[in-house]
Amino acid sequence: MKAVRIVLSIMLMGLVSTVSAQITKEQLKERKEITKASKVQLQEKATKIARRESKKLIGEGWQAAPGALPLEKQLDKSYLMQMEYDEDLYPKYLMAEAMSVGTNYDAAKMQAIELAKQNLAGQIQTEITALVENSVANEQLEAEQAESVTQSVMASKNLISQSIGRVITVMEVYRVLRNRNKEVLVRIAYNGAMAKSAAKKAVREQLKDKSEDLHQKLDNILGW
Repeated sequence: MKAVRIVLSIMLMGLVSTVSAQITKEQLKERKEITKASKVQLQEKATKIARRESKKLIGEGWQAAPGALPLEKQLDKSYLMQMEYDEDLYPKYLMAEAMSVGTNYDAAKMQAIELAKQNLAGQIQTEITALVENSVANEQLEAEQAESVTQSVMASKNLISQSIGRVITVMEVYRVLRNRNKEVLVRIAYNGAMAKSAAKKAVREQLKDKSEDLHQKLDNILGW
């Protein structure tokens, strides 16, 4: 479990930041360097990290799911995807992971994937809220309009989750607990452009009774 938390911390703090309206100079520099790096260099970096984390996870009893790639290869793929950026130097994929326990492996896996989708929806929701709050400081939205939008965004998490389409399962591992239950850990990736589309659909549904002017302002703020 400790290793899983370490992996997630690294993912959130360094290699994969969620799409944001503003990034620091350090982040921009790092992303440019990664973009310029050759595939060979990226592969070597990802493999080195994957090998180290794989040993930790295996030591805690985790093993690759039946039919899945070896744990080290799964982690290798995960880290490579985390290093991908689009032409605007934003992460190409949003990443999320979750765990679930059950007597039935497939049921635990499905539950873990749904929880990971909720995690993704939460990331998208948080990002939109931050953009809306920033719009008040930039005088793009009035305080009352921003409050209305924020309330709608906070109520849209389930809609965002439901709007999330096909996700890529980049890691699927499990371990058998003392009571013989199966604990399944999955890590999923979701295309950033598709995440934006899911957010757009959900927020517009929540704001369907609001003025056209507010819709237009929100489109401009969020780049829709």
